Amino acid sequence: MTVPGAEPAAEGTSWDRQLVCVAGLGVSGPPAARALAARGAQVIVLDSGDDEGRRARAAELGRLGIKVLLGSTADDAGLPPGTQLVVTSPGWRPDAPLLAAAARAGVPVIGDVELAWRLRPVLADGTAQAWLGVTGTNGKTTTVKMLAAMLEAAGLRAAAAGNVGTSAVAAVTEAGPYQVLAVELSSFQLHWSTSLRPLAATVLNLAADHIDWHGDLESYARDKARIFAPGTIAVCNADDPWSRRLAAGAAGLSRIISFRLGPPGPGELGVAAGLLVDRAFGENVALAPVSDVRPAAPHNVANALAAAALARAYGVPAAAVGAGLRSFEPEPHRITLVAEVGGVTYVDDSKATNPHAAAASLATYPSVVWVAGGMLRGEAADIDGLVRGVAGRLRGAVLLGRDRGLLRQALTRHAPDVPVVELAGHDTGVMERAVSEAAALAAPGDTVLLAPAAASLDMFENYGARGDAFAAAARALPGAS
Repeated sequence: MTVPGAEPAAEGTSWDRQLVCVAGLGVSGPPAARALAARGAQVIVLDSGDDEGRRARAAELGRLGIKVLLGSTADDAGLPPGTQLVVTSPGWRPDAPLLAAAARAGVPVIGDVELAWRLRPVLADGTAQAWLGVTGTNGKTTTVKMLAAMLEAAGLRAAAAGNVGTSAVAAVTEAGPYQVLAVELSSFQLHWSTSLRPLAATVLNLAADHIDWHGDLESYARDKARIFAPGTIAVCNADDPWSRRLAAGAAGLSRIISFRLGPPGPGELGVAAGLLVDRAFGENVALAPVSDVRPAAPHNVANALAAAALARAYGVPAAAVGAGLRSFEPEPHRITLVAEVGGVTYVDDSKATNPHAAAASLATYPSVVWVAGGMLRGEAADIDGLVRGVAGRLRGAVLLGRDRGLLRQALTRHAPDVPVVELAGHDTGVMERAVSEAAALAAPGDTVLLAPAAASLDMFENYGARGDAFAAAARALPGAS
């Protein structure tokens, strides 16, 4: 298969005896430290945590000759003298003491994704490994995994990497190099990237998120827009104003193509006659039936179109797009049917951790008893818009978690006739009561939907634990199947 725009391999960076400080010992830190040490760098890792997991990782790195400082020792170390580069984990804010000290000293700071880009392997044909990048507020992981399935269906050695669980550094240093990576990129990772140039990339959508980290929506959007680098094929969501705006404002793009949920125009992908159709890399090329998208909720069909556009940009044939969608296994806690009781379906979308995601989830069902609440971050202002937009679909609402009061106020303003049950308490057992109350509000044909619009950490270890609690409570209802 001919790859459009295959990039010649660039001359590699010499890491020999460079002193590199790696900030953070989470998912991305250890692979970065190992890769740098293997290339001759002197590596020191700093992490203010000091738990059992970090100590185990520190011991493993120590056996490779990598110095690791944890806890207060790391906090007191500051920027190690002679540091020539800092590689930061994505969650570290620019005002973290170590990163601020590097900025004052004129020491460059990059992220793990930028490091991975610089470490990309050279393939047998002399070209560099290609990256297809995905970012956005919601849908990133689903899109990246759909894309990886399409690439693999085309017979390519490919993988999903980045913010999807496998660090980008681990992926680029894999023995027997991948030809192409489907890379999920968070706004944090993009903030610390300077030379990243994906072959093709998409911003799926954009809504207020992580404002506490970025400072304001414009800064968040500016970091997301870094994925539209010079020479990149930009894939924008014609149905999302921010995605269109960021693509239109990017300089030096190779090409802009769009996807939409309606019939596609020239240079677009879209939906017509129950099919995903490509008019960007062919003329009215049928890629797959919409029914091959699981679940076929509107926002998930948009994810599939974005993945298809990126795959087609790499030269993947139409048949492989459909085969990839059919082989794709949806992630748990994303519009997952967990039980049916007396004509009422129970759906777990615990991954809907912000108002934008919850709105997309609620739009999937015509009559909903909504289970919502948790920890709102910077999105409190979006709650009114969310409730106003979905009010006509709500049969009832059950609210729980720390910020349930803000949801209750929005429902009072925009859906005053919708019955609301508000549950106090922050123990995980509240979910059993929430499901019981939702069942009492539901009638045959309704969907009881967990789409919290908020984070889970006020009550649960993570959104997965929250979804598991909802599913267990639904399956425990009398008559559940």
